[in-house]
Amino acid sequence: MRVDLFGLTMEAPGVTFYLWSPWRCAAIEHKLFDAVRQVPNATAEEVGDEVRVHVTDPKGWKAATQALSRVLKGWQEEASDIGKDERRGWRWLLEADVDASGYDMQGEKASFWWYVRLSLDRGGPGDGEKGEDIDLNGFGVQVWGTRE
Repeated sequence: MRVDLFGLTMEAPGVTFYLWSPWRCAAIEHKLFDAVRQVPNATAEEVGDEVRVHVTDPKGWKAATQALSRVLKGWQEEASDIGKDERRGWRWLLEADVDASGYDMQGEKASFWWYVRLSLDRGGPGDGEKGEDIDLNGFGVQVWGTRE
C-alpha cells in the first residue's frame, strides 16, 4: 500500500493507529482516534491498556488522513469561534529508531512513527512570548516496514 503524508510517500504493508492508556488521553486524542475508527475496512482491537486500528487499504489510508486533518483543523478553528485571543496550530512529528541490523528497540523490523504536536500562542503583540507546545503522547501512528 502507498502511504502518502502531504508529499512524503512510501510503500508499506499497513498502518496502525494507537490510543495508549485511553483514561489518561486528552479529548483531542480521543477525537482523532474515533475519526480513524470510522474508516472503512479498518480493523480495531483492544490489547491491554491500548486500542489499535489497523489499515491495510490505500483508500482507507487516504480516508484516515483526511479524517485526522478535519479533526485537527476543527480544533485549530475552535479558538477563533470562542473569541479567545489564542492562535492554534499543529504539526506531524516523524520518528524512526533502528539499529545497524534494521530493528527497533523492541526487536521489531523498522517502522516510522507519526505523532502530533499542538501549538498554542496566547496574547497580543505587546504581551511577550506566550507560546506553548503540547505533544499528544496518547495518540500515535505506526507505518509498518516491509516484513520478511
